[in-house]
Amino acid sequence: MKAAVISSPGVVGVETVDDPAPGRGEVVVKVVACGLCGTDLHILQGEFAPTLPIVPGHEFAGEVVALGAGVRGLALGDRVAVDPSLYCHECHYCRLGRDNLCERYAAIGVTHPGGAAEYAVAPAANCVRLPEHVRTEDAPLIEPLSCAVRGYDVLNSRMGGSVLIYGSGTMGLMMLELAKRTGAAAVDIVDINTERLDTARLLGVDHAVTSAEEIVRPRGWDVVVDATGNERAIQDALGRVGRGGTYLQFGVADYAARATIEPYRIYNQEITITGSMAVLHSFERAADLFATGVLDPAVFVSDRLPLTEYPAALEQFRAGKGRKILVTP
Repeated sequence: MKAAVISSPGVVGVETVDDPAPGRGEVVVKVVACGLCGTDLHILQGEFAPTLPIVPGHEFAGEVVALGAGVRGLALGDRVAVDPSLYCHECHYCRLGRDNLCERYAAIGVTHPGGAAEYAVAPAANCVRLPEHVRTEDAPLIEPLSCAVRGYDVLNSRMGGSVLIYGSGTMGLMMLELAKRTGAAAVDIVDINTERLDTARLLGVDHAVTSAEEIVRPRGWDVVVDATGNERAIQDALGRVGRGGTYLQFGVADYAARATIEPYRIYNQEITITGSMAVLHSFERAADLFATGVLDPAVFVSDRLPLTEYPAALEQFRAGKGRKILVTP
């Protein structure tokens, strides 16, 4: 089969690799579409994946075409979205129910061959059937939405709060859509990419600006979310949290990124700084939300490219052009 392969740091291409076979409890999914994500760029840089080469792609959906021994609840021909998380279920954190902090954390498309290929293997337990009205080619959006749902689980947002989001890419826009549905009184977005700000305006943001200085809010915001992973954005965002507010590190930063905090301010103003890591008991809920139309794929997906153009698609994503980019084997 054809698959995108990150063979070494900075090197990606499309190659012919062996077709996958399902193990016990696993299925083979014929991939219909696979999304690109910032995590893929980190893998390309040599981060996250313990060994290369790797077939990337942790946001994907498709059709079940082979069943391993012992699979129950799925049948050939089922259309599914795939939760890429692979937990050990044995370590200290898994036993506490904090599976996303698993000491042996692994994921399809990160440590195991992913969905940027014609076929991918997944545990049957990680597959969520799609309702009839949900198009398979749109369903890769469920995985990033599940990360956003996890983010709001961490925030425990209260009704009537003010929210400031840094970054109006796919993840920032998803956080915007969820903020509107969790009772925020005002939602603002900062991004230096003016084209992406236009999309935020289309989705009903209160302010879409290139600098938080453009918004008059002398007491700061109740919730500030970084969805960029950018060091400068993070540093600015930390200073925008109001008294008693919460800062959420949602974007994936480089390993080497650093930001400075003011410990006295954290203490004196009772500011909470927290993070949200991937997916935790949120994939099925995201699939249900997606089925209700919480996101409009026509707005969120800007490009659908053939798998053969994966390297160019990754470069386009790196350049910040468009919104969600999907490759279609």
